[in-house]
Order: sequence, then structure tokens, then C-alpha cells
Amino acid sequence: MKPKRIPVQSSVGEYSVLCGAAALRGASKELRRLGDFSRIHVVSSSKVWRGVGKSVLRALGRNGASRLHLMNDAETAKTLATAEKLHRSLVRSGIDRHSLLIAVGGGVVGDVAGFVASTCLRGIPLVQVPTTLIAQVDSAVGGKTGVNLPEGKNLVGTFYPARLVLVDPTALKSLPDRQFRGGLAEVIKYGVIADANLFAYLEKNLPAILRRNPKALSYIIPRSLEIKAEVVSKDERESGLREILNFGHTFAHALETITNYRVYQHGEAVAWGMMCAALLGHEIHLTPADEVSRIVSLVRRMGPLPAWPNVHPKKLIAFMRSDKKARHGKLRFVLAPKIGKAETHDDVPLDTLERVLHFAPHFLTPSSGKRRRG
Repeated sequence: MKPKRIPVQSSVGEYSVLCGAAALRGASKELRRLGDFSRIHVVSSSKVWRGVGKSVLRALGRNGASRLHLMNDAETAKTLATAEKLHRSLVRSGIDRHSLLIAVGGGVVGDVAGFVASTCLRGIPLVQVPTTLIAQVDSAVGGKTGVNLPEGKNLVGTFYPARLVLVDPTALKSLPDRQFRGGLAEVIKYGVIADANLFAYLEKNLPAILRRNPKALSYIIPRSLEIKAEVVSKDERESGLREILNFGHTFAHALETITNYRVYQHGEAVAWGMMCAALLGHEIHLTPADEVSRIVSLVRRMGPLPAWPNVHPKKLIAFMRSDKKARHGKLRFVLAPKIGKAETHDDVPLDTLERVLHFAPHFLTPSSGKRRRG
């Protein structure tokens, strides 16, 4: 079946997301449409390249990969130090402004490689080939790049859209279950913020999705991309509408930071964050109880999550204040008045937020694991 072409508008022009089982096979032709490049540099991780490297090289055809640059794709390696190593590796390999950089991997590889592409020689063309569900439905599209600091997640970064994104669901076949479930959290997010029908589909078809049924994936992945493309095309720089994509993320980023990026995969932290955001919406009389129940139930059905950290709510709130979304010292939360609609609030009482954080560990039963210490 021919891949679906999803257009995305950006400040530097329109680019395409090709989504489908044949997306990678058509890479050579798509790259020729982008222009002539002096050299192609590929950034990936050792584990990912062992799994898909041959397929990527075969797909590039005569374009080939002049240089391969490997990086650690753990969240703890999403740092300025890793970006510097990649910069130096690219320079030593003779990169110039007519080179192309292709990021092959999950969200960490895509974010770091994108940041490097945006800053190396003040910008070289970028192509994203996401190989995890979270990258395919979310992080590879929209132009956000970045690295973490000890003080917070993605606090150093740029807006730098790729020239092309190739989303091939067949790359997910060997993805570990835990990573797949983490990516599914972002799909649930799209249903909550923008598409009640997608959310209902997830409720009905979750067992098939967890089995990675091709028919189910052929619906949820393109639909998620369509929502992401529509939002970022209207608000590339997150000045308004794009904020809705952060549903659950104010909580998630605090969880990741307070545990030094060593406990939660990003999607797992988002899963916790969505349950908290649903309850917070209810506590300020915005989200109806039955909608909260549906959100929490679907997240719980995804499968096990790392336990909530054993930290005081005030400590989590302190980390939330360093989040990029905070303005003038005010915390900002994306909340859902109903499934399929989201809006930003910056008037949440702190005692209400503390109450939600106190309750958060009870979203999951103690059998899900011991609580972590931050």
C-alpha cells in the first residue's frame, strides 16, 4: 500500500511526513526530491543500527551513507556533552553546508540529532527516520529539538523542522514492549486533546493495539500524525494552540527530572501525568468525573508503570516551576473539559495541586511496584 503523505507547514516551508509500511523503501526517491547533497551523515545508536541499519542503507540506495555517527540513546545521555561529541564527529568527517543529516532512532536520537543539525554550521538539512512509537507519532514531527539539563527537561533546544520524516511502522516489530507502551501514552494524549473518536477506538481496540496488529497501527499512527501536523502547522513556536500537546507533560517533566532521568521512559511519565491532569481538571470543576474515569482506566490498561516517586509534593512543584511552560512564575497546565478538547490553565490553586500530587500514588495499586525515592 502506498504510504500516506501528511503535509506540515513550517516557517521555512512545507515538508512531508510519509507514513506507511513502504515509507522507508521509498527513501532514495524522496531524498532525490530534496536535492543534491555532498555527503549523507547518519546519526543513530548502536542498538538501533544493529536492528535497522541494513534496511536503511538499502533504502538509501545509491545515495548511500557517507558517514555513520553513533550515540548513546538513553535519556541520561540527552545532554550538551553528547551534542558536542556529535558536532566534533561531524566536523572530523568533513561535514559542509551541503551535507544532509539523517536521524535514525527514537526520541532521544531525534531530539539530539535535530539540535545538532540546527546548530552545526548554523544549520544543515535534516531528515527524521523514527524507529519507536513515541518518535513516530510525536517527537519526530513539529521541529522541536533539545537536550536536558539537571535542572529540567529540554531546557536547551531549538525549533528546527526536518525536510522529511519517514514513518515506517514495520520498524516497530522488534521494539520492546515497555517502549511500545510508552509510545502508546502519546497516542492516548491525542485522543484526549483532539479526537474523541480516536480515544473511543483505543478503548475498544487496546488488546489488538498492544499485540501490534497492523490494521490497528495503520489507523492510530497516521491519525496521531494528522493531529500533530494540524496543530504545529497552525502554531509552530508554541505561542498558543500548540500548548495542548503538553497534556500531562508538566507533571511528566517534573517526574523525569526529579528522578534524574533514570526511572521513567518519557511516555511512562506522560502516562502518570495524564492521570494527574485528569484529576486536577476534576478538582477545579472542569473535567467531569466520568471523563476522568475513562482517561485513568485507559492509561491503567496500557500495562505496568514504574511506581510514583517517594517525594513530597512541594518538591515536585519546585521542579514544575523550572518547566518551559511556566510564565511569570505561574504554573501552566493543559486540562481537558471533555475528551476530545483541551485548554491551558494558569490559575490552579497550589493547595489543589498538592492534593492531586498526594493522591497520585493511588492511581495504581501497590502491586505495581515499590515506590521510588527521588
